[in-house]
Amino acid sequence: MKYDISKTSAPKMPKLGKGTECVKILLTQVSKDMHEPLVPMLFPILGAHVSASEFQYPDLTWKEPCGMMANLVAESGGNKGQLSHLVEAICRDFRQHDEAELKKLMEWQKLVKSKAANQGKPSRPEVAFWFPPSDVTNPAFIQNAMACENLGERTQYLNMPEVEMADRMCGGHKQVTQMLRNIYDRQRAGALRATADGVTGNPILRANLTISSTPFATRKFYQHDLFNGTFGRMVFSYKARTSRDGRIPRVGKFTDEFYQQLDEYLLRLNSCQGRFIIRPLNKLVDKLAQDMASLADLADDDVLWDVSKRALVSGWKAGCVMWVLNNQTWTKSMGELVEWLVYHDVWSKMQIFADLLGKDADTMSEAQRRGPKNMLDSLPNTFNEKQLEALRTSLGKNPEGTTNQLRKWVFRKFITYSHQTGLYSKTDDYLNGGSGLTVKG
Repeated sequence: MKYDISKTSAPKMPKLGKGTECVKILLTQVSKDMHEPLVPMLFPILGAHVSASEFQYPDLTWKEPCGMMANLVAESGGNKGQLSHLVEAICRDFRQHDEAELKKLMEWQKLVKSKAANQGKPSRPEVAFWFPPSDVTNPAFIQNAMACENLGERTQYLNMPEVEMADRMCGGHKQVTQMLRNIYDRQRAGALRATADGVTGNPILRANLTISSTPFATRKFYQHDLFNGTFGRMVFSYKARTSRDGRIPRVGKFTDEFYQQLDEYLLRLNSCQGRFIIRPLNKLVDKLAQDMASLADLADDDVLWDVSKRALVSGWKAGCVMWVLNNQTWTKSMGELVEWLVYHDVWSKMQIFADLLGKDADTMSEAQRRGPKNMLDSLPNTFNEKQLEALRTSLGKNPEGTTNQLRKWVFRKFITYSHQTGLYSKTDDYLNGGSGLTVKG
């Protein structure tokens, strides 16, 4: 299924079928208006439950389901808080583990205080928190990353109700770019620290993040990081302002039956170990890469192309998590959801940052919230080069790129050229939706 991401309305999520039962169970606990915005936010939380597992990406590299980062964007009062309810439900086992770790730390602190100044102090126990507080400082985050690496290469998960909290975790806003990139790419922290125990403090960063923010705060936070790869690594899930219907949204009751069903899926994540190649998922991502290249060619949009590359990786990681949840089997419905996740991520980025990706970042008008424009759809079925050149000029694009764009369209078999008439014509395959880019989702 393909989606039209040029409009202000969100791509419609496909029906959740076989293989997506865990997602359906989680959605029973949130209001209907939050179903689509919250689905992309689920996978960093679920992915944090997988350790000691690697999956082969189509480029033949091995990746873990860590470094998954998603930012929920909605207006104030837009029900973003429902995400925290799901976080607590999914991370109950993390809370139990962390309570035991905190008890160890408190017992050590009591023992230290009980010792006289001339008595030997006991060494601090190494404790690893899987679900650290959202206001964690940068030194505490790095220290916890070291412990998570030493105690089983676990992924720590953080849920930040405000995007500005990332500054504190990263050691200041100037360090956000490097830290988020290192988290996404599973790199080391990149900062050695001298302590009484020697030189330490450069662990591999295994962390998953979810963030909630308003459009204003989101644009302000990322405005200087739109072209260095940072914002491309973050999955965005945008919920547009809804009509004033005067209805208070209803959430679920989180019953014992719900938790029992959920725990069965979490057990699958926690017990997954080894290296895996999910061939149907890799085949799908290869196809989506071609679709994204075609869409970028139709819009002649390099930014769209650059953004889509990491959207593919993020969607692929979500597919890996779904594969584990579904007893390590693949279904068509899972593929449809991965496809939607990719388009929804790209659509959300374009809705939030479309106005030149940073210009006038403190405001966002309705006219600015639009996605990439398919220029071929704006032309008649038969047209000449001058018509495309005029269209490019009206859209603020360089008219000198007209010839190159026509070559790309011919190469992708969107159009054919007649030497007799000097005109270009849309192919039957394109007109019938064969390109997959004119079908509305």
